Amino acid sequence: MTSPNKRIVVGVAGGIACYKVCDVVSLLYQRGFDVTVMMTRSAQKFVTPFTFQTLSHRKVYTDLFDETEYDPSHIYLADNADLFLLAPATANVIAKIAVGIADDLLTTCVLALKAPLMLAPSMNDNMWNHPTVRTNLAALGTRGALCVAPDVGYLACDRVGAGRLPAPEVIVAAVEKLLGPGPGRAFPAAKA
Repeated sequence: MTSPNKRIVVGVAGGIACYKVCDVVSLLYQRGFDVTVMMTRSAQKFVTPFTFQTLSHRKVYTDLFDETEYDPSHIYLADNADLFLLAPATANVIAKIAVGIADDLLTTCVLALKAPLMLAPSMNDNMWNHPTVRTNLAALGTRGALCVAPDVGYLACDRVGAGRLPAPEVIVAAVEKLLGPGPGRAFPAAKA
């Protein structure tokens, strides 16, 4: 992470919306941001680390106790991030962060973070509207966390309501509003 480009750590929590985060990571990379992905164990049930490695062109972090790293990953990544984007931000991970539970790589990294935290929530509409989720989000907001509000639309639970992960372009626009536009990447022309 020694590039002059803005460095974004994307924390991927376990929810069906993980598949949309693939597009978020790809768009951020294309726009010239240095993107490093970390995934919870549950997130790996939906998308493989290899997918995010391919899209970000970087190692994907999945384990707090990675014995191949000299530096503690959660401290190194937290110290070198310009932004931590949590997408999808599930009710579970929002609650853990709100009360300071650090029981995996993602939540430990957030507690060590000095950079801004941006949440892109995704969950069932009943969960999104639950007072506990709202209280946890409000607590994080008072500590400076930013929230990209979820969309209203078709949910994986086969109903329509609030809680759908925003479109990747909306999330990327929120990132660029905070950090400024990425410098873009020069891609070689396709061979005919």
